[in-house]
Amino acid sequence: MQVPTRRYDAKAKATDPLITQQKFDELNNNLEKLQKKLPNAMSEVSRLAEMGDFSENAAYQMAKGRLRGIHRRIQEIETQLKHSAIIEAKQNTDSVHLGQKVTVKSDGQTKTFQILGQTETNPSAGIISRYSPLGTLLLGKKIGDIVEVQSENKLIKYQIVSID
Repeated sequence: MQVPTRRYDAKAKATDPLITQQKFDELNNNLEKLQKKLPNAMSEVSRLAEMGDFSENAAYQMAKGRLRGIHRRIQEIETQLKHSAIIEAKQNTDSVHLGQKVTVKSDGQTKTFQILGQTETNPSAGIISRYSPLGTLLLGKKIGDIVEVQSENKLIKYQIVSID
């Protein structure tokens, strides 16, 4: 007999504890919304449970699934908030620090990146992880420094133009 395994394990999901104040506030707002939904979801499950047979009560099963989802998401957010650390904005623009925006020049094109923790990464919006190849290389560098990143088929050189 084969033992079933869960596809998703919230405890195994590692998250970067460093987040911005904006992300912290967003998580708190989401938590408040979920906590407001919880009583309605619980009363819905209770109401549907009164209908009798649980095994063939599809509405009950769906409501129970929604309730489990709300509980799981509340637990995830609470854990993330408990273990999070706010990225403090550095006033020092002599070198690149976490949370700062860095403007680089490569092949005549100028790009601006903000280096944040893994949970807020969005490359299409110019937000890169501190663990990404480019993010790792940029941290601690100064204006005028050049970093080289090996792409799939070529070496890309970035020169730091400004730090905000």
